This record gives sequence, structure tokens and C-alpha cells, in this order.
Amino acid sequence: MFTLNCKGKLLIIDKPIVMGIINATPDSFYENSRKLNVDKALQKAEQMLNEGAAILDIGGQSTKPGSQTINATEELERILPIIESIHNTFPEAFISVDTYYSKVAEEAVNAGACIVNDVSGGLQDEAMLSTVAALKVPYICMHMKGTPQNMQLNPMYKNVTKEVLDFFIIQTAKCKAAGIHDVIIDIGFGFGKTATHNFQLLKELQIFKTLEKPVLIGVSRKNTIYKTLNITANEALNGTTVLNTVALLNGANILRVHDVKEAVEAVKLVEAMQ
Repeated sequence: MFTLNCKGKLLIIDKPIVMGIINATPDSFYENSRKLNVDKALQKAEQMLNEGAAILDIGGQSTKPGSQTINATEELERILPIIESIHNTFPEAFISVDTYYSKVAEEAVNAGACIVNDVSGGLQDEAMLSTVAALKVPYICMHMKGTPQNMQLNPMYKNVTKEVLDFFIIQTAKCKAAGIHDVIIDIGFGFGKTATHNFQLLKELQIFKTLEKPVLIGVSRKNTIYKTLNITANEALNGTTVLNTVALLNGANILRVHDVKEAVEAVKLVEAMQ
């Protein structure tokens, strides 16, 4: 069991939980997750909470392979009204902000977010770890090899599981040294990894339990699924549920998904079986 202090609210993970994705981006890889205004995002938040989401993850910048970077100011313009609206409407909801900018993290937490989700694992902005420590919120540390612009050009590893584990050993130590008390690790499926790498990491997921941190898995509708099955992201819900189930059986604590209802059902069925 893990207990995370989210600005004074306790998020207790005594069984796997689901994080719902709400994008304030015009260029997310999954068309149906693009939410460009406050009203649509608020409706999606209500739906996800009703379906059983424990966390809502708000992002203002696409990190799909080859995506274009936007600056912190533009990112804030996209996400702050959404975070403020969701926080005011659902004050008990746990909101995470998906950003690698320390400035965005700080302003988002001040607006109502209570978790920082950083795809760069603290490598993009050298002020991120100290900022999160000062904010006293949990930090999601993700592994990414390269940047969204180049990560999928030709990712290579001698042993992907060992290299990703070594990364987390180093970065979680840095998080602790910076003063961050609650760290969640995200393997970073699809971030500088081929489908073969992703399947190996999923198969060997139990190894990451040695870090004694909650493990977050984000495979939802990604190209490992739809390219393997020769379908589109819009058709990848069933494949997502299959891999989420494998992740749960191998020890995942948090599922980050576009489709909350189906993920919650997977959690309930695996829990009943176990």
C-alpha cells in the first residue's frame, strides 16, 4: 500500500487505481482525447470521475513522436483555465499536471493541481525537482530516451529493462535528495522505445517493484498496440485493455488511460481473481 500526500489530501493506493487523460492540445495522437476548451474538458472530467477515475491528468503539450514543442507561457494558457474549472467544480478530485516545465508545474499546483507528471523525469528543466519539493506534492518521474522530437528515430538498448531500472535508481535518488517525499515511476512506454522494448518492459514489470514506488503504466491506444494489430488508435481500445490487464497482473499500481470505464473494469476483474 502507498499513501501519497497531495497538498494535504491523502491519495491511498491499496489497490490499482486509474488516471484519466484530459488533453488541452490540438495535436494529441488520439483524436478523441483532444479537448480544446474548458466546457468539453469539464464534461470529460465529470464523466471520468463518475466512471471511477482516481486522478485526472491535464496536459497542454503533445509529446507524441515528432511533436512540436511549445513554450511554458502557451502551455499555461491552455491548461490553467481547465485546471481551475475542474478544481472549483470538483474540489475533492486529484488533479495532476502533465508538464516538464517547472514554471508550469508551480502555477498549475497553485491553480488546483496536486501532482506533477513529468515525462522528462527531471532532465528537461533543472529547476523541476526543487520546485516540486517546495510545492510538497507527489512527482511522477518518467523514463524517456531522447526528446519527443527524436525519441523514435532509432532507439537502441543493450538491455532495456536494466537501463530503465538504472535510470530510476539514479533519478529517484535525486528526487529524495531534492526533498520530494512521494515519487511515482512511469516506465515511459513508447518514449524512445520500439514495440519490442515495450513488450519486454511489460513482461518484466515486476522488476520495478524493487524500487518500492508506485508503478504507473501508460499504454493507452499507443502505436505498440495499433501497429502490432494493423489498426488505428481509434480502434485500439480492446488492445489497450489487454495490455492493461497484463500490466495489472505484473504489478502495475496506476493505469493512465483515455478510457476510464474499461480500465476500472479491468482492475475490478483482476482484483476479484486475485
